[in-house]
Amino acid sequence: MIGEAMQQQFLQLGSGRNRRKIAVLAAPGLVSRHRPGIVWLGGWRSHMRGTKAEALAKWCAARRLACCRHDYSGHGSSGGKFADGTISRWLEESLGVFERFCKGPQILVGSSMGGWIALRMAQELAQSRLHAMLLIAPAADFTGELLWPSLNPQQQAAIADKGCIEVASHYSPEPDIYTRALFDDGKRNRVLTGLIKTGCPVHVLQGRLDSEVPFTHAMKLASHLAGEKVSMTMVPDGDHRLSRPQDIALMLALIESLAGAA
Repeated sequence: MIGEAMQQQFLQLGSGRNRRKIAVLAAPGLVSRHRPGIVWLGGWRSHMRGTKAEALAKWCAARRLACCRHDYSGHGSSGGKFADGTISRWLEESLGVFERFCKGPQILVGSSMGGWIALRMAQELAQSRLHAMLLIAPAADFTGELLWPSLNPQQQAAIADKGCIEVASHYSPEPDIYTRALFDDGKRNRVLTGLIKTGCPVHVLQGRLDSEVPFTHAMKLASHLAGEKVSMTMVPDGDHRLSRPQDIALMLALIESLAGAA
């Protein structure tokens, strides 16, 4: 029944060396045009049981709304190695989960890197079944726009020569691994190259004090969404995580508003 503890499920994807199990938490709900399901897309090194994702799941359960979340490969309870991760790989997994577990119209809620994944999903789905999108500190094209420029020349050279480097992570006791494949694949998934067509309303939630995805980057993204119904909420004292109680309350209020959007 809705509201009971969800049982974790797994979706098998890929073959051979690329075969991996994707962990999924999918709660059923009453889905219709005016009651869209909610899909959570987490960020780099995050997992589907994080603060915002858990709050969203409880909010959906209380309203009998379908809610789906998953861990990318190399994250949380999913299989695969983090070092093998690329935007294309995590996009494939997100699309696979969407097709297998989500029925009817959906709101994509993408946090940080999940915002980039959400935008690429909209492109791959050809705008099908998307009711709306909420992008939280969206890190669109972050590999080339934000991450590469943050590396010093020695680190950039090491990636080119050795194929990868390790850097202390803000989100995990294990180091972040930046691979040449990650950057090369990021170029193939760029969205900030022209008008991004989602076919649905898009709301951007951004912290003004975000040091990882600057508010100017969110504003740049919004300019590429000019053909859609685009709005933005700037949290003056908000950081990248936006996980304080007041931030989560705002996130849920925005989702409730988007759920009623035509």
